[in-house]
Amino acid sequence: MKENYISPSELAKAMGMSRQAVIDRINKGSIRATRVGKQYIIDKSELDNLKSKAPGVRKELKKMSGIKAEIAKVLKQTEERKINTIQLWFVDILGILKCISITRRDLEEVLHHGKGFDGSSVTGFAEAEESDIVAMPDPSTFQILPWEGNTAPVARLFCDILNPDRTPYAGDSRYALKKVLAKAEKMGFTFYVGPELEYFYFKSDKSPEILDEGTYFELIPNDLADVLRNKTVDILEDMGIQMEASHHEVAPSQHEIDPKYNKALVMADNIITSRYCIKEVAKANGVYATFMPKPIYGVNGSGMHVHQSLFRGDKNAFFDKNDHSHLSETAKQFIAGQLKHSREICTITAQWVNSYKRLIAGYEAPVYASWAQRNRTALIRVPLYRPGNEKATRAELRCPDPSCNPYLAFAVMLAAGLEGIEKKYKAPEPVEPNIYKMKMSERENRGLVALPGNLFQAISETEKSSIVRETLGEHIFSRFLINKKKEWEDYRVQITIHEIKKYLPIL
Repeated sequence: MKENYISPSELAKAMGMSRQAVIDRINKGSIRATRVGKQYIIDKSELDNLKSKAPGVRKELKKMSGIKAEIAKVLKQTEERKINTIQLWFVDILGILKCISITRRDLEEVLHHGKGFDGSSVTGFAEAEESDIVAMPDPSTFQILPWEGNTAPVARLFCDILNPDRTPYAGDSRYALKKVLAKAEKMGFTFYVGPELEYFYFKSDKSPEILDEGTYFELIPNDLADVLRNKTVDILEDMGIQMEASHHEVAPSQHEIDPKYNKALVMADNIITSRYCIKEVAKANGVYATFMPKPIYGVNGSGMHVHQSLFRGDKNAFFDKNDHSHLSETAKQFIAGQLKHSREICTITAQWVNSYKRLIAGYEAPVYASWAQRNRTALIRVPLYRPGNEKATRAELRCPDPSCNPYLAFAVMLAAGLEGIEKKYKAPEPVEPNIYKMKMSERENRGLVALPGNLFQAISETEKSSIVRETLGEHIFSRFLINKKKEWEDYRVQITIHEIKKYLPIL
């Protein structure tokens, strides 16, 4: 009987992997083993099974080897720079940044085994009876936080959230995005995104009191906001987040930074870092930065237009030199998928009550599901092709705002686009005239469908959506909608200043 079984050490030697790697795979269920007392025994047939999957195993070993090298690099940097505080970053299902701080003494242990915590108080995470979860740092995300005035350096690591058995936790936004990215990879694609982050500077968080009266691209002498924006860009560049541009936006005291396009997971991390950095620099200089979509009535709100492209290797799958608009069938199918599901994904890309005060006609925000090249009133805009710049061919989705959870937003955006490719959806004709100025009859003739007009309408669309449910998973999907329904009900019963001014004197 004994000759039919081998130990984890024997299997590790036969496969050229460490014993700990075998134990980890046993715990994950990818290697079948029987526990006898305190030891594992493995049927020899499992060795044959693993050898038949050798290419996949070798790929995983290569990945593990890369992680070990990254861990060693992190430990070396913290030692050399005498970094004593390391922040473990993750987000709740609304995209709000959370943090657990550890010391250098515990860092190596946490890098290998994660940091356990009670998830029951984190929005959308565990219930009280199932609250133990693990924050597992991603060593590739290690960065020193270069805040001015730090006497001792502080570093941060983004984390994946795991169950105690080290399987992915269903409430982790990062995992939700990773699942869709893996699907894209199986289809041969890498998803790149480039967001435009718009935001306001105010004198405090008590009221929207502006710092300047500037307009689009305006350069104002001795402008504090301009100084803060430039300082923020310098800090983000120091952290390895490249910036393509930054400038004053259309509304008073409104600004924009544009991180250089990157892979979607990296960019989601970069957005969280950028939002935190913008607020940190503002606070350090006695003002307040906000990503609230529409803080001031009668002016443009803050959006997060997302430029998207799919690559096959180093080739842009959206480009076709023979098409009159230089768009491939893949690009048009991707656009068609996003248009089909645009109403369903709005709760994720524009998740707050206030988001729908921005999505109204007249303020460069999309109101109808359409696409175009020159028309900035369309939901999806395809910037005009510049000869020799094939890699820049992209589709710009204009409904997201900067206060969304970027992991979930990118996940549903990509899922909708991939469905369009898989099912070969046909894109409608582009709509170039200004949609705001169209008569209702013309919009109807063109088949233009309006985006949800408020959060309640958006929730109603998302609730019926099989693609959003499948993409986010039941855990995030159900908890997210419960949270949004509560937000809507809290808003619905409020008595606003507008109502008091309008109705009290006459009723």
